Amino acid sequence: MNTRPGGGTTMDSATTEQQSRRQYAEEFGLLYSNMGMPPAYGKLLGWLLVCDPPVQSSTELAEALQLSKGSVSTGMRMLEGSKLARRVVRPGRRGHAYELLPDALITATSDAGALWSTMSALMQRGVELSGGEDAPEAQRTRIARDYFAFIARRVPELIEEFKRDNGL
Repeated sequence: MNTRPGGGTTMDSATTEQQSRRQYAEEFGLLYSNMGMPPAYGKLLGWLLVCDPPVQSSTELAEALQLSKGSVSTGMRMLEGSKLARRVVRPGRRGHAYELLPDALITATSDAGALWSTMSALMQRGVELSGGEDAPEAQRTRIARDYFAFIARRVPELIEEFKRDNGL
């Protein structure tokens, strides 16, 4: 904190920036929590998107996000398993650290294509169980099947277009 004339204090810009980044990570934690994921997973993902430096040790992650080392370890294992983050060695320092892969969210979205196709196939089974294509009872599963088939078909096209437009 810096002292202002008149006795008041102001936070220096580095502290304010750090707090803004922490708040951003908290918002990710809430978003992912609302999707049924552990809040630490979202917080870690959000932090790794905006932290400086971009490579962080487990201790740095725990301190920055006020998470237990166990939450950091579990969350980072999940991020690694999702191919969003990777372990890296920092020369001259003990242990390993983590960084977000540059195209992590693009890769995660690309990998979701198989999920959309599986959901479409599952919805097709629901159509069959509900009396077939023309049965009024099948309307919900028919719409869901068509939606997931559309997403499975279009998302890869959109990702390729984005990559092409952005030189990735």
